[in-house]
Amino acid sequence: MGNVFAYARVSTPRQGEKGVSLQEQRSAIERYAEQHGLTITRWFEERESAAKRGRAEFATMLRLIRLKAAQGVIIHKIDRGARNLEDWADLGKLADAGADIHFATESLDLRTVAGRLSADIQAVVAAHYSRNLREEVRKGFYGRLKQGFYPLPAPIGYLDQGKAKNKIIDPIRAPLVREAFRRYSTGGVSLLALTKEMYDRGLRNRHGSAVTMTGWATILKNPFYLGLMKIRKTEQTFRGGHEPLIATDLFEKVQEVLAGKRVDRSESHVYTFSRIVRCASCKYSLVGERQRGHVYYRCHNRAFKTPAVCPRTSIREEEIETAVTRLFSLVELTPEEVQVIHLLIEERKQQWNKQRESTERALKLQHEQIASRLSKLADLLIEGSIDRSLYQAKQKAFLSEQAAIQQRLLELQNDSDAGFRRIEKAVELAKSASMLYKTAPLSQKRELLKTVLSNISVSSKNVEISLAVPFRMIADRDKSRNGAPYRGTCRTWEQILNMLQQHFVNCPIES
Repeated sequence: MGNVFAYARVSTPRQGEKGVSLQEQRSAIERYAEQHGLTITRWFEERESAAKRGRAEFATMLRLIRLKAAQGVIIHKIDRGARNLEDWADLGKLADAGADIHFATESLDLRTVAGRLSADIQAVVAAHYSRNLREEVRKGFYGRLKQGFYPLPAPIGYLDQGKAKNKIIDPIRAPLVREAFRRYSTGGVSLLALTKEMYDRGLRNRHGSAVTMTGWATILKNPFYLGLMKIRKTEQTFRGGHEPLIATDLFEKVQEVLAGKRVDRSESHVYTFSRIVRCASCKYSLVGERQRGHVYYRCHNRAFKTPAVCPRTSIREEEIETAVTRLFSLVELTPEEVQVIHLLIEERKQQWNKQRESTERALKLQHEQIASRLSKLADLLIEGSIDRSLYQAKQKAFLSEQAAIQQRLLELQNDSDAGFRRIEKAVELAKSASMLYKTAPLSQKRELLKTVLSNISVSSKNVEISLAVPFRMIADRDKSRNGAPYRGTCRTWEQILNMLQQHFVNCPIES
């Protein structure tokens, strides 16, 4: 009678094929022990591949056998104990040291030269099988990626549809993920705050649990939402066949925030011009303070400089508002002007649609040319003309360019009139800017200021205000001798629309 260990292994937790499952291995090992009068003192079971070294239970078992805690071990068969030659060499050393290595389903005696040779051959065959299987799995995995399919579970915001099928957008989670990207891109929210906010809004992972802060960092860095598939282990990137969830420029803004770890300061008191009006000297925001029933804006940078670099700046909110409303009056439009503008916009829309169709054809041609370059690049790699690192760098650049083109095509197809809607929105704001400012609540008033103005700066008591580009174009339109805008001709507005169209229609379309 001898005391031995027993070792059983499956490659994955879900593996359960006949003759390989842990239960069937245990049964075969127990029968072998009973037939040969061996006593099993401890079981070692593992649920991971033996293709590489590093199995914790296997290593512990070998160490205990070296310490004479048992006379040997019973293994179901050779490929359960070793599918790599390093582990097989360790078993061979134990046999050379006098340990008994038994195989429950194979008649192999490692104490004889013939038995050792037969076992070595089977171990080499098992190692070859493992390497070949790994290569075939890898080929299948990367084959799916090249076809545009993602052979891994869908990230949050997408749904799986089965093998060889593209992931589809999750109608419930996707809007929240898109909103998370938008919120974080502003730089005004931390990862911790974003995690809490999205949890409160009901976003959960596929297991129904909260998405952790680390999980959000992974999501925000994942180019899958951009239409690309990146394998972190090899750093390879592939073009996906799934629909992108966010635009390229939004993804890039998020990466900049992540890299800079920038979070805007929060304010306990928000006044009309908080974080909008700045010191003309140091360019820092003036700080609003309420005193004796009035709000004053002061430069606090002066107190930290010796000698002071900024003039003494303290101005009442009413003084700034007077300057703002005076400037707003310059952009206000008459009903006749509004009517002319809308007629001209309709004409421009028709012209733009023709131009859009031409642009779409050009973008599709560029997309096909990049696909051809990718194919040639792959040929150069196969021929050995370029190394893999250069191939991966070029491939990533081409795929990013393709993603940008695809995003532009989607924008043109889904929202071709967005630029003109922005012109119409600017016209509506300009039509009655002063009245809107006077009657709007605080939050809308601040949004109006940010939209219509590009800068408000104060030096001592002097207020300098600049209009945003589209409103500056409107304010600078031709005036008659008495100071009023011309009313009887649309030539002026044709020129203004030319500039507005150049500014808005050629700008990235907002999501």
